[in-house]
Amino acid sequence: MSLAEAPPRDHAPAVRSLNFQDFMDPSNREEEWKFTPLERISGLLEPIGSASGIGWASTSPYVSEVAIDDPRLHDSWTPTDRVGAVARGAVTKAILIDVPKDIVVDGSIVVDLKALAAVSYAHIEVVVGEFSSATVVIRHDVSADVVGNLVVQAGAESDVKVLSVLDGDATGRQLWQWHTIVGRNATSFGLSIALGGEVVRMVPSVEYSAPGGSAVMLGAFLADGSQYQEHRLFVDHAQPNCTSYVAYKGALAGGTAHTVWVGDVLVRRAATGIETYEMNRNLLLADGPRADSVPNLELETGDVVGAGHASTTGRFDDEQLFYLQSRGIPERVARQLVVRGFFADVLSKISDEGLRREILGRIEQRLGMESTSEVEDGGLDV
Repeated sequence: MSLAEAPPRDHAPAVRSLNFQDFMDPSNREEEWKFTPLERISGLLEPIGSASGIGWASTSPYVSEVAIDDPRLHDSWTPTDRVGAVARGAVTKAILIDVPKDIVVDGSIVVDLKALAAVSYAHIEVVVGEFSSATVVIRHDVSADVVGNLVVQAGAESDVKVLSVLDGDATGRQLWQWHTIVGRNATSFGLSIALGGEVVRMVPSVEYSAPGGSAVMLGAFLADGSQYQEHRLFVDHAQPNCTSYVAYKGALAGGTAHTVWVGDVLVRRAATGIETYEMNRNLLLADGPRADSVPNLELETGDVVGAGHASTTGRFDDEQLFYLQSRGIPERVARQLVVRGFFADVLSKISDEGLRREILGRIEQRLGMESTSEVEDGGLDV
C-alpha cells in the first residue's frame, strides 16, 4: 500500500475541554508528560483558591481587558491538556490585542505581564483582521507561577508576528499553551525566547483554517543550574498549499539543567502541495546538563512539495574553536563567539534593535560572558 493510499486516522486530541476534571491526572507513563518533572509542578495541576488573574500594562490602544465570554475571542478553541483547562476555567477576564481589518500597525504592540499573586492565571488573545499587519511582544513575569493560554488568530491575507519573552530570575514556574489559527494566505510568525523560570513548559501549536497559509515558529532558550524547560510543538497541516518552518535552538550550562524539545508535524490526507521543515539544535556548555530532542513527522499523503526534520545535540565545535584560537583569539573569548554565533540566526530575526540587544545581553550575562554590540541582521525580520 502506498503512502498516499494509507487509510486516514483520527489525530484529534483525546480530550478538549474547559473542565480540568475531564483530563486524567498527568503521569510520566503518558507520552505528552513523559519528560515533565511532575513533582516540580505539583499544585498547578488543579485550581488554587488563592490564585488570581494576571496583571498587565501596555500603551497601545489595541490592547484591552475584556470578559472571557467576549464575542471577539475565539470561542471554538478549547484547551487540549489539563493545565490549559485549569487556566481557562479559572480566568474571568482576558487580555485582548485586537487589530481590525485593513490596519497596518507601525512599531510593536508591547504587553508587560505582572503576576498579582504567588499563582496567577492568564488568557491572552491576539486577533488580527483581514489584510492587517501587526507585531506583538509579550513580556512574561517569571518571578511567580503563571498558568496561561495564548491564542492567536491571523485573519485572511494578514501578517502577524508574536514574540513571547520569558526572562528574569529562575524562581517561577510557567505553564502555557500557545495556539495559532492561520487564515487564507495569512502569514504567522512566532518567536519564543525562554531564559528564566524554574520550570517552563510551552506548548505551541498551529492549525490552518484555509489554504495558502504560512507559519514560522522560532525559539531560543537557555537553561542553567537546575532549570527545566520543555517546548512541545504541534503543526497540524489539514489544508492544501500551506507551509511551515520550525527552528529552535537551546544552550545548556552547568548544574543539572534539563531541556526537552518535541516537534510534531502532521500532514493530513487533504493537505496536498504543502512544504514543511522542523529543526532543533542544542549546545551543551558543560558535562552536567541533559537535552532531549524528539522530532516527529507523519505524512498521510505523498503529494507534498517538501518535508523534513533534523535534530542535533553536542558540545562546542572543536574545529571552530581551533580556527578562532589559531588567529590569536583567547579560548574564553572564542567560546563566547561560538555561543553568540549559535543564537545569531534566531535573534537576528528581531528587527527591534533595542529588544535584540537586550535579549543577547541577558544571554551573555547569564553565561558570564563579556557584552557584545549586536547580532547581525538577516533573513526574516520580526
